[in-house]
Amino acid sequence: MAEEFSIEVVYGTSQKQKIITVQVDDETTVFDAAVKSGIDREFPEIEFESQAMGIFGKRVAKPKVQRVQKGQRIELYRPLLIDPKQARANRAAKKARDEE
Repeated sequence: MAEEFSIEVVYGTSQKQKIITVQVDDETTVFDAAVKSGIDREFPEIEFESQAMGIFGKRVAKPKVQRVQKGQRIELYRPLLIDPKQARANRAAKKARDEE
């Protein structure tokens, strides 16, 4: 018989963040845990099939294959609004203009 344990599923926007604790077993995949959490009821924009997912800040390449482990935090990632390199370049350019 599979052992049951708790994991967390998290998602957030700039206005709202949510952490949901879910009981799963060692056969549960990252994808299944996210779906089981029901977090899409709080955030209707979540589309599990195309949603980027990770564990403790590291993206999971195959969420339908990778199994969860006790105590893990499954993270659902929003698409980036701007490339981080471009954001840094924009800040550097602004700082240079401000110093002139």
